[in-house]
Amino acid sequence: MKTDANQDKLDAIAMLLIAIGESFKKIDKETEGSFLKKYSEIDWKGVIGVRHVLAHDYFDIDVEEIYKICKQDIPVLRKVIGRMLSEMK
Repeated sequence: MKTDANQDKLDAIAMLLIAIGESFKKIDKETEGSFLKKYSEIDWKGVIGVRHVLAHDYFDIDVEEIYKICKQDIPVLRKVIGRMLSEMK
């Protein structure tokens, strides 16, 4: 059901996904692609690509795809980020 509250949630999720994609885009650029390659279980082009779609094609967002990303992909990404941080220490 489309409500203002649901739209607010979608907007917030989209902004967070944009920030995530932008951050990894910057890391990839600054490390000339070498850092993210170490964590090949993540589709980094996909992470960065979601940022592009959300930032540039916002009105064509596939809500079901965003839900899938949140439900399936974000938990895996969180684990990998945790591993990245622990390996950097």
